Amino acid sequence: MITDKTRTAIITLQKSYPEKRSALLPALHMVQDEIGYLPLEAQSEVAELFDITTSEVHAVVTFYDMFFEAPKGKHLIHVCKNISCMLRGADGLLNTLCHKLKVSCGETTEDGEFTIVGSECLAACDRAPMLLIDEEVIGPIQDGALDQVLTEILLKVREGVNKNG
Repeated sequence: MITDKTRTAIITLQKSYPEKRSALLPALHMVQDEIGYLPLEAQSEVAELFDITTSEVHAVVTFYDMFFEAPKGKHLIHVCKNISCMLRGADGLLNTLCHKLKVSCGETTEDGEFTIVGSECLAACDRAPMLLIDEEVIGPIQDGALDQVLTEILLKVREGVNKNG
């Protein structure tokens, strides 16, 4: 499942750390970038490269919300759910977003465009409540502004399709 090129890159990366296990997170990112997500088979292959058990790799994959065990949407919408954002209405924002896109948190829309992720902290407390859409920080999002944000996102997606397609 993991290509020889990625295997070689991981082995090379391991050599740059005093202990090769320290390269586990960047290695998982490499594999996810290659495959698009981290199915159990890929986790097992990574475990072999690190001489650890698959359950140890699985524990890391399931701990961090940046790793996915199933295919994800083309665009990730992270909703910060840490204390600053929650105090300013992030829970309602997350619920509204999921309702509008007809998915639950952690799910991908039927068209495969968007995956909603509830993230512990996105390091933008000054913009609470906020979203991280792909790599763009958006916030603070005021009541009623979510429709406009979603419209802008969809326009960007369509523009990207028109430019690339």
